[in-house]
Amino acid sequence: MNDLFVGSEVSQLQQVIVHRPGTELLRLTPETKDELLFDDLLWVRRAQEEHDQFTHALQQAGAEVLHLDALLTQTLQVPEAKQFVIDHTVDERLHGPAAAPVLRQVAESMGPAELAELVIGGMTKRELLSRIDEPRSVVLHSMGPDDLVIPPLPNHLFTRDASCWVYDGVAVNSMQKPARMREAVTYEAIYRWHPQFAEAAFHRWSDGLRDGQATVEGGDVLVLGGGAVLVGMSERTTAQGVERLAKRLFAGGSADRVVALSLPRARSFMHLDTVMTMVDERSFIEYAGLGELPSYTITPRERAGTPAEVELTIADHPPGQAHRAIAEAMGLHGLRILTAEQDVHSAAREQWDDGCNALAVAPGVVITYDRTPTSNSFLRESGIEVIEVPGGELGRGRGGPRCMSCPTRRARAGE
Repeated sequence: MNDLFVGSEVSQLQQVIVHRPGTELLRLTPETKDELLFDDLLWVRRAQEEHDQFTHALQQAGAEVLHLDALLTQTLQVPEAKQFVIDHTVDERLHGPAAAPVLRQVAESMGPAELAELVIGGMTKRELLSRIDEPRSVVLHSMGPDDLVIPPLPNHLFTRDASCWVYDGVAVNSMQKPARMREAVTYEAIYRWHPQFAEAAFHRWSDGLRDGQATVEGGDVLVLGGGAVLVGMSERTTAQGVERLAKRLFAGGSADRVVALSLPRARSFMHLDTVMTMVDERSFIEYAGLGELPSYTITPRERAGTPAEVELTIADHPPGQAHRAIAEAMGLHGLRILTAEQDVHSAAREQWDDGCNALAVAPGVVITYDRTPTSNSFLRESGIEVIEVPGGELGRGRGGPRCMSCPTRRARAGE
């Protein structure tokens, strides 16, 4: 049996990938934060302390915690993986034909841990020139000493988005924003060459960087169970990406229903899991301001004469029918939608602070930030066990516990 399996949003969490904040977040400045997709600067030491408490909560809940930087370091011990990562980190189109060979030599001279730090944390011109004499490069000559030669990947904090496991396979996702595109390289290397994954058999639901504009991000993907998947079409996930994901899931025989929910294209609705997450087998916490949105149910239809080829059947649902469509996909008569009664301003504040971004570690047991007290109290009143972790600094990144976790294994039915 393949241990790598996520067949539900709420079954017992057994293994999960996280990333502790590091050098990459120290690269954020008032000048770089917008380009790197952050609204604010994090106090990194405090963010690390908060993330350590999040990790402890995961372990206390029974999950094996894998750290992304450690996985990458171990992966880079494999020569093919090291070459792959360097090939996708140093690019003549970005660094110029004069500087690229020099940067490649620097990267190739590094050991696995140092190279992993470079890939995630980036490198400034000053740091580069502490190793080598400045080459004859217009690109480098025109840069200031603290300009970034290798951009960092601060959004690796949110391990959910660039990689998401759906049933017995994984999607290494094509990311919508340039600042996040290289995150796919990290996961691609890990899943190809890290011993824990390279020796396992699992489906691949995407082509990562090669998917181009057909983007899907993991924060928009909810595994409903029983062969059903819910995907948000958001600021980051396109309709083309949803169709490609659905077709692969159907061809692999791992899912037979995908419900696509059309979200407003706004930063406050960045991903589906910023406004709606699953907390037990039939219950969702949902943002009061979500409104009535159009949705679509996608199912497979075999092409006549070519049973291996799957066509898509699309059923449109008008605004107001999304909950019914999700319930039908799950084989339920209805859902329990949990929305705390708040005035519009309080509800918007808690949604912005990730009040709806709950991570279920078992049916009816969730991890949330402590900065969303109204939502947490309402969940408890609704019979959900809430494990609070501090989010004063982590929450500035606009991502909650679900965003910061990439489950790779949850308990199967009956376990």
